[in-house]
Amino acid sequence: MKLVRFKVENEIKYGILEDNKIKEIEGDIFKDYQAVNIIYQLSEVELLSPCEPSKIVCVGLNYKDHAKELNMDLPNEPVVFMKPSTAVSNPNQKIKYPKMSKQVDYEAELAIVIKDEIQGLKATEVEEHILGYTCFNDITARDLQSRDGQWTRAKSFDGFAPLGPIIATDLDADNLGIELIHNGEIKQDSNTNQMIFSVKELVSFISQIMTLKAGDIIATGTPPGVGSVEIGDKVEVKIEGIGSLVNELS
Repeated sequence: MKLVRFKVENEIKYGILEDNKIKEIEGDIFKDYQAVNIIYQLSEVELLSPCEPSKIVCVGLNYKDHAKELNMDLPNEPVVFMKPSTAVSNPNQKIKYPKMSKQVDYEAELAIVIKDEIQGLKATEVEEHILGYTCFNDITARDLQSRDGQWTRAKSFDGFAPLGPIIATDLDADNLGIELIHNGEIKQDSNTNQMIFSVKELVSFISQIMTLKAGDIIATGTPPGVGSVEIGDKVEVKIEGIGSLVNELS
């Protein structure tokens, strides 16, 4: 199933996407909901980020092929950092290039959408607490990251967490093709089977650090091929079974 959050006639609604049509749903996508007999054409609505996370937890260096590209040893445990909820941007939304940065990079990532409040889970307990998966772009001011020596400023500008366009609820997250297309050219091309730490391992590890709430996002790391963007560039994160998240720098 493909869940979407969208705006139509200045109202924000949730729905189920099928064949370019959205069937409106009533209720809470994280608890109980049901489809109603109201249908919109995809072209009639504005897609929004499919959820509103209280926080975005990101994972650094989580692809074997990326570690090889950087000639780095594989980490013994996940390296995590965070982005604020104010960094979220919608599909097709323009992202402002910050004036204080001279190098902004894309990072295509698979994002996990948490279903309910969890804390201290074992990996074997994780699956039922995942609502689904979506596309994520961990946009980063690389020059500021290098200058600061820590990552908060570089990762946290408004708009630096594009998210969407859907939440796919029935996926094998451990074997999905993932690409980043920059101005029509494929720059990142890998598979989630290259991840060092699996989805279940990541959720378990992070839940033992902090309480995760419904709608929170875990971004699972990026494959090799990270590069820079300029004003006017178009970037597309494309993940098998989910679709494409497209944004433009402005």
